Amino acid sequence: MADVAVAPGAKAAPMTGEQKKVIFASSLGTIFEWYDFYLYGSLAVYIGATFFSQYPETTRNIFALLAFAAGFLVRPFGALVFGRLGDLVGRKYTFLVTIVIMGLSTFLVGILPGAASIGIAAPILLIVLRMLQGLALGGEYGGAATYVAEHAPQGRRGYFTSWIQTTATLGLFLSLVVIVAVQMMLGKEAFAAWGWRIPFLLSFILLGVSVWIRLKMNESPAFKKMKEEGKGSKAPLTEAFGQWRNAKIALLALFGAVVGQAVVWYTGQFYALFFLQNILKVDGQSANIMVAISLLIGTGFFVLFGALSDKIGRKPIIMAGLVLAMLTYFPLFKALTWAGNPALAEAQETIRATVTAAPDDCKFQFNPTGTAKFTTSCDIATSFLTRNSVPYDVVAGPAGSAATVKIGEKTVTGYDAIAAGDKAKASGAAFEKQINIALHDAGYPLVRGAAKVPESKLDGFVAANPELTLDAAAVRGGDKASMTGEQLVAAKLLTAEEAAGVTEMPVYAIDKGGSFTMVADPARVNWLGVIAVLTVLVIYVTMVYGPIAALLVELFPTRIRYTGMSLPYHIGNGWFGGLLPATAFAMSAAQGDIYYGLWYPIVFAGITLVIGMLFLPETKDRDIHTMD
Repeated sequence: MADVAVAPGAKAAPMTGEQKKVIFASSLGTIFEWYDFYLYGSLAVYIGATFFSQYPETTRNIFALLAFAAGFLVRPFGALVFGRLGDLVGRKYTFLVTIVIMGLSTFLVGILPGAASIGIAAPILLIVLRMLQGLALGGEYGGAATYVAEHAPQGRRGYFTSWIQTTATLGLFLSLVVIVAVQMMLGKEAFAAWGWRIPFLLSFILLGVSVWIRLKMNESPAFKKMKEEGKGSKAPLTEAFGQWRNAKIALLALFGAVVGQAVVWYTGQFYALFFLQNILKVDGQSANIMVAISLLIGTGFFVLFGALSDKIGRKPIIMAGLVLAMLTYFPLFKALTWAGNPALAEAQETIRATVTAAPDDCKFQFNPTGTAKFTTSCDIATSFLTRNSVPYDVVAGPAGSAATVKIGEKTVTGYDAIAAGDKAKASGAAFEKQINIALHDAGYPLVRGAAKVPESKLDGFVAANPELTLDAAAVRGGDKASMTGEQLVAAKLLTAEEAAGVTEMPVYAIDKGGSFTMVADPARVNWLGVIAVLTVLVIYVTMVYGPIAALLVELFPTRIRYTGMSLPYHIGNGWFGGLLPATAFAMSAAQGDIYYGLWYPIVFAGITLVIGMLFLPETKDRDIHTMD
């Protein structure tokens, strides 16, 4: 492609075969990288069971936190490492390296033995592989966006780079489709035992295809021209961030564009999925399918808004997306609740819990890894209510008193886990049972499963569950199974001490005598309504994300472009976006309101809107080949 500047407003030439190849090759490889990255988050439950669950709680929490941090917080460091490399040796070779690192580290997760086989080495190696994934992704996006933009003709960079913007969504879509397909083929039990490894193993095939395609690509014309003219930077990091004239551009890119884009992007795709599964209690497979359908419907809008940005500018579309998100998130997520779990929405409209607790007992429950254990009576109560999507108010109580929870006319007294000592587990079970019964009676969609009770515990079970009106003699006269002592221990019906000397023992199945679960009744889930709301959220994502690659590329000169655009992008998306689900959930827990966490994306989108409107330049008519 000729490196001749085209005047703004000149008619763009049709896309050549070489340009199509550049877009296809860059996008395909980046899709595969996002696919690899998203697998960990989607399969975290199975990975945790394989690599972390065998260890003491403190050790397990440390590993879970490290794994979480490696995926998101390490990305900016990958941007620094590979951004520098891309500005020194070239775009093509750098993002060839990133895809090899990502593909191999993902494949190795699929064959990595669990902690039961190799002990403490298993979680340590997993953390290392996850760090490599984060580092590789930190270098991939900037390379792909820069490479495509530097091949694009003047006046069409928004359209060309918008194809790169589809890759994160398509990578998430591909990961969801593969996971759901493997689950349906193997069944839930086999998938949980070993089938979760298959999506990781498939990445090796994707790696081979991506490397083969990228080996056939040529270096960016803008980078070749810069090298031929001897204008390359000898120290891209120092020049990009150590000189105020460039550092202020990076800060403006971060706070005037990327932070807002990141929170809208993560809200529309990740938090929406989290909200469906963890707050509305829609089953995981259905939630994945709903999100996948909305992604499929909405993906074309990345290209639409990218192309539109070539005509009216990057800034108006991004800012419009931020405004729409800020104004409509609350009504959209409330509509999502009514469509996804109408029984829960109805109960929330009529019943709020009241937690009365000493003010010092209530803490901010930031729990990014999902492994934190709360010990004060207030935190235990509010954490349990939050996990079950129950709105509540906190009222100050006497200092030193245990928290109480009032639901309707019933009041349940909480407990302090530290003060309870070795009785904490029993106290917790009794507390949760009483709260669940109160919620069930108040109309919340709780389902109580069956209980398996061994003979030695039947009388105690009957006495502890008067609400079931059981007769022990009648239970003994009904259906029962026989289990050996080893089977009873394996099923966690008896401890090893309790099973000592037991050869066989009758076990009774008691209908609706087991644990409670908050559910979304599949018969009442409004699929069309859920998908419609999710699609609107995805369209907001496409508005802020579709034009942003072109904007970032156009902000920085060729000599430091890869480095300059990569760091703000990955700080914004890796930190401000990556921490969104955990922070929003903690905010909701603090206020007793499932929607309160939406203030996180709204506030940061507002900050970006103000800074962007005041200081962010319009870049669509810049000639990136003459910016050095």
